[in-house]
Amino acid sequence: MAELSRKAVPYTPVDKPLSELTVALVSSAGVHRKADQPFSPEGDDRYYVFPGDTLTSELMVTHGHYDHSDADQDINCVFPLDRLRELATESFIKGVSNKHVGFMGFTQKLAVMYEQTAPGIAQEIERSQADAGG
Repeated sequence: MAELSRKAVPYTPVDKPLSELTVALVSSAGVHRKADQPFSPEGDDRYYVFPGDTLTSELMVTHGHYDHSDADQDINCVFPLDRLRELATESFIKGVSNKHVGFMGFTQKLAVMYEQTAPGIAQEIERSQADAGG
């Protein structure tokens, strides 16, 4: 992976129509599987990778820094996996990736997030079937 500057995020334009892209979800909303260890409310630099066929009923949010009561009722509010599957069924997108990622967007360990967590998430998506992420 190329060395990145802390001053700029590289822009990668989409060069295909959505109907030719397989999409992965990456969310900082604190989404994880119910069977996973919850994120720490004090901040967390871990992330979880979900198989593409994970049921949304298996997902939940652990995050103490925003009101996720709506997401507790319907995880698609913050992790629209069912909506993504509908888009694939309608051929609006080519498909749903075999991997998705959830992490908690609150940490006080910014260097760890920048140097370890973010590159780890990027590697997971690069090793997936995804052409695009959201």
